Amino acid sequence: MTNVDVGAGPKSAAAFERARKLMPGGVNSPARAFGAVGGTPLFIERAEGPYLYDIDGRRYIDYIGSWGPMILGHRHPKVVQAIEAAVAKGTSFGAPTEAESELAEQIIDAVPSIEKVRLVNSGTEATMSAIRVARGATGRNKVIKFAGNYHGHVDSLLVAAGSAAATLGVPDSPGVTPGAGQDTIVLDYNDVDAVKNAFAQHPGEIAAVILEPVVGNMGCVPPTMEFLQTLRSETLADHSILIFDEVMTGFRLAFGGAQERFGVVPDMTTLGKIVGGGMPLGAYGGRADIMDNVLPAGKVFQAGTLSGNPVAVAAGSATLRVLEEEPPYEFLDEMGEKLATGLAAAAEKHGVTHQVQQVGSMMTLFFNGAPVTNWPEADRSNRELFGRYFWGLIERGVYMPCSQFEALFFSNLHTEAIIDETLGAVDQVLASL
Repeated sequence: MTNVDVGAGPKSAAAFERARKLMPGGVNSPARAFGAVGGTPLFIERAEGPYLYDIDGRRYIDYIGSWGPMILGHRHPKVVQAIEAAVAKGTSFGAPTEAESELAEQIIDAVPSIEKVRLVNSGTEATMSAIRVARGATGRNKVIKFAGNYHGHVDSLLVAAGSAAATLGVPDSPGVTPGAGQDTIVLDYNDVDAVKNAFAQHPGEIAAVILEPVVGNMGCVPPTMEFLQTLRSETLADHSILIFDEVMTGFRLAFGGAQERFGVVPDMTTLGKIVGGGMPLGAYGGRADIMDNVLPAGKVFQAGTLSGNPVAVAAGSATLRVLEEEPPYEFLDEMGEKLATGLAAAAEKHGVTHQVQQVGSMMTLFFNGAPVTNWPEADRSNRELFGRYFWGLIERGVYMPCSQFEALFFSNLHTEAIIDETLGAVDQVLASL
């Protein structure tokens, strides 16, 4: 591919101008507007394997993967075949199908914590529903979440930490009422003492703790084992429900997700992204005694006209089948280590203050001089430098996440040669910074 001037091409620029007249900010999800890096977003025409192609005819090595789902690369033939076969039978029935049970069996067999599962349409639906079920099952109201963890646009979880280490949530978006967050306790990620103190201050009141077991929404931030083990022991002692939000990590860090990788089993798990094979599908599940609280087995209401959509179910089921039959995880770990090592070496070579954090095929190059273990530390990263890095890579045909605080993802089609090509581009960009 021939290098081009930095920025979006003329067709993308025109498409964005049109879109801004039709949709808020010209997009249907905020990150796509490039607000964190400036400039005009690229409009994508198609994708194939590890590559994206924009409407100006440019090709990019894709390190977003639709923000996580495309672990097999774009347009995997078995997934496309499954979608085509499903569409040929109809796009939606509003009635049960055997394919839903097949996908449910695949999820239950793969994820250690899940004995029963409910299919929904998105990760946001999954986390919203899991919180409701946890409250209904325990008869308690309070929920602990961690600053910098994103669990979808659920009112009670769209809260930011206050000045204290543990504080009741303050709404982080207009339109979210103070009452929506009044039962949400916000702590710093990886803060063991804060977790213990919260349970000591609110004994018998905490319905659930929800967290990303590897954070991807303040950049890639791994947990400490002490942190995960403390969460498990404190919730067990208090009869609270531990929820792993594995919308990003599920089927990516291992076939059984982060809980398999770290050997810590929660009570409930939320899933999205990979579980739908690139189609809109999410799921939440857990112990049978908890899930039996969901209507119609129990009294906790949750429903969805398109839940278990046959096309989405087909895509998800085909993706999980490939992942089980041809596990990519050893390869992804190897390529992840190669990419992380190369990023760090290039930054060191050019004197760029940096911190590379990686778990499997999730990773972030922080423009930050110290290890990042929580949101206050992530927040000290150099956003302006990241923006220049991002556009420098776009110019050289590499599409990284358009925010310092979004983890990158890659697929099993990102070969060693593609990683080397990426690192060559990174070296050139960091030299120019």
